[in-house]
Amino acid sequence: MNGMLDDFVVIGASESDDEVFARYHAQVIQGLLGPIAPYYGDPEEKDPERRKMADSVQEIMINGPDEIYVELSGKLTRLPGASFGEPENLTALARAILQYAGKRLDPNDLSIEARTPEKHRVHILQAPAARPGLSMAIRKFPKDRISLDMLREKGSFSAAAQDYLRVAMEQRRNLLVSGGTGSGKTTILNALSEMIAPDDRVLIIEDTTEIRFEDDRHVLQLEAQKPTEHGDGGISIRDLLKGSLRMRPDRVIVGECRAGEALDMVQAMNTGHAGSMSTVHANSPVDCLARVETLCLMSGVDMPLVALQRQIAAAVEVVVQISRVRGFRRVVEISEVRGLDPETNYYQMALIFNLQPDKDGPNGKSLMWTGEMPTFPELLPEEISELTRLWQK
Repeated sequence: MNGMLDDFVVIGASESDDEVFARYHAQVIQGLLGPIAPYYGDPEEKDPERRKMADSVQEIMINGPDEIYVELSGKLTRLPGASFGEPENLTALARAILQYAGKRLDPNDLSIEARTPEKHRVHILQAPAARPGLSMAIRKFPKDRISLDMLREKGSFSAAAQDYLRVAMEQRRNLLVSGGTGSGKTTILNALSEMIAPDDRVLIIEDTTEIRFEDDRHVLQLEAQKPTEHGDGGISIRDLLKGSLRMRPDRVIVGECRAGEALDMVQAMNTGHAGSMSTVHANSPVDCLARVETLCLMSGVDMPLVALQRQIAAAVEVVVQISRVRGFRRVVEISEVRGLDPETNYYQMALIFNLQPDKDGPNGKSLMWTGEMPTFPELLPEEISELTRLWQK
């Protein structure tokens, strides 16, 4: 008996409380996955083919207990005959995921975000908002961080574009990643974060934690929380962003600007937090800035539109546009914001990289330099000329 207890103590001592907590909940969730288990993946899986198949799944969509889709290599596929059977089985899975995230399945809260022990993002919708019954979308993220090198090798952008992004991060340019749902905005943001200097203090603010840094980085991750059923506690992204500015960040990263926090983000970029980043849902760099305007107006702060536009033009310096091209996630455009036209009040944009025909590129196109000179204030003109000379090769 003592020997068994000693073994238990040794095993327990090798893991932190957080690791034990995550492992326990991961095992509980694994037991409730039912028909989606082969696509969700199991860290204990020994069959390399099954592991490879699970790793190729980017998203699992559950529309009620009897309708399940998966996204495999950018293509949506319905799983014929796949079903959780009784609705209670799907409800049990949702409860287990929420319990790990410190949340609960409240019938008065019809839309809930959470994360799994594997860092996958989960969004749950309940009836009556979800007509087929409880529905769920699980956005899977790779176990290991995806680097800029890995994305370049996959064809998401060219070596020249990667070089530009590297310099932009080193020069602490304020950057927005723009794109549609599921286009890979967070993946790009994660990859760009590897270029941040190790001694920078970075504050990350998200609805659900997705952005990952190496353990040795000076990073503080903050996550928004909903209030209890009695209205107690809770904190919004906007409140976290306001509070974070008093915690001496060198850079601020907001996982996604969805509402009035966009104004606080713009002000942070304008007040000494250079090199900050966020993502925005938009279809082009110009639409991205227009979307930021709309989000800022949702803050409730009474400000003339022209004054707001000037702040945005001064704050945002680079927009990286992401899109799905024939099911393939890639950067389609990189533009710089060069101010606001005083006569038209239109944003002055400079297109630095865009997709151009290339027989060797994915789907016959590659992200290439347009010939427009980039703006890097800390580089000498001859250094910029040397940089762009390499992009022409």
